[in-house]
Amino acid sequence: MRSGTLVLAAALVALPMAIAPAGLLAAPGEIIRLAQEDAVAKPAPQKPAPPPTQFIPIAAYWTGPYAAGGSAFGDGMADYYRLLNERDGGINGVKLRWEKCETAYKAERVVACYEKLKKTGTSGMPFFHPLSTDATYALVEQGRADQIPIITMGYGRADGSDGRVFPYLFPAITSYWSQSTAEVRFIGQLEGGMEKLEGLKIANVHHDSAYGKETIPVLERQAQKYGFEFRNFPVAHPGLDQKSIWLQVARQYKPDYVILRGWGVMNPMALKEARRVKFPANRVIGAWWSGSEEDVIPAGPAAKDYYAAGYQSAGADYPVIQDMIRHIYDQGEGDMDPRRVGSIYFNRAVAMAIVGTEAIRDAMRIAGENRPVKGSEVQAALEQLTLDDARLAKLGAVGLLPEIRLSCRNHGGDSPLKFLQWNGSAWQEATDWIGTDQSIVRPMVESSAAAYANENGITPRICPN
Repeated sequence: MRSGTLVLAAALVALPMAIAPAGLLAAPGEIIRLAQEDAVAKPAPQKPAPPPTQFIPIAAYWTGPYAAGGSAFGDGMADYYRLLNERDGGINGVKLRWEKCETAYKAERVVACYEKLKKTGTSGMPFFHPLSTDATYALVEQGRADQIPIITMGYGRADGSDGRVFPYLFPAITSYWSQSTAEVRFIGQLEGGMEKLEGLKIANVHHDSAYGKETIPVLERQAQKYGFEFRNFPVAHPGLDQKSIWLQVARQYKPDYVILRGWGVMNPMALKEARRVKFPANRVIGAWWSGSEEDVIPAGPAAKDYYAAGYQSAGADYPVIQDMIRHIYDQGEGDMDPRRVGSIYFNRAVAMAIVGTEAIRDAMRIAGENRPVKGSEVQAALEQLTLDDARLAKLGAVGLLPEIRLSCRNHGGDSPLKFLQWNGSAWQEATDWIGTDQSIVRPMVESSAAAYANENGITPRICPN
């Protein structure tokens, strides 16, 4: 026996007899056993598991030539999700959690972010914003296979509006094709009537990409319907050198109007070149990706009186944005630079975030329980999503974005647009909401979707609405 053990045994013999739990005398061996049991650390009481959170991905671009837009979209959406957590405790008591993923506006990196994040959280991604037309084309079938809605608000495939062929693609609010019809209607207003379009010449100065080329087919239909002529002028990425193009536009083609479908640094450069060749800014109509503060401020005086389309309004005078200021920015929190709050890109990010989170809210209602929801549940919610003025009022967003009504058959919503004019220091509303021409757009959507279904062996769904 080791000496330490002898000392312990002797000490125990010298101790008075212990009283056992039952009141009986305990033998020295029993005392040793009780002492050993007492010396074993008792496990700490387990804390209750934290409540599950709803995961939302944010794939955007904070770097590269298009970072001005991407940073606002990514940070603006994150701050809206933060508002819901801070002000409301999440959605129906379910807190939101998000993760950012840098794409640099490269399609392959968008797809990589999608794959990285799609199984995150207890229920996976509820939806995904690619924020890129090229990436949207790459993800159409992946979203279908994974049952994750691909939300492309104001970009992507216009034929994705046909939910019978594209059940998981949602160009919610509006599409490029619809935008094109509203642009031509706006030109008609400027001319004093749609009949005045006959004989006009319109130049389509566009980014040489899938995004830039998307509206060419609908412009062809409109030209046939209204009797105007148009010509395409593609601009190579990123659009820094446009001198020869604008010489062709102004000196050779001599159009009555220019539709500008630019992106990033291409836009201010186009306005500067238009001024250099003396083409008036109030005859240039920009797409919504050509109509932000980041597009006009760098152009300086060349941008004054320039028009651009928008599916949301500018400014911070909306209750939802005032709530973001009060609950986030006044508290020194948030990802967005407060100087950009109320800008075009910030407000567009809020509009994107509202559509996604309200679809989550509806998915919980349809499921009958407040819990994280998965992609297939959000898909069903999106197909019945209605944001009318009554619901927008509850969200503090009346006028910030138009009414939206989606259905199984119509994933686009066909919402109207506004046209804004840059006065040299701020965007001002030049019109109220202008409706799109679905007599042109919807047959094109259905024809293109049917061709896609035939090429890919897809049997279109039968939709009740």
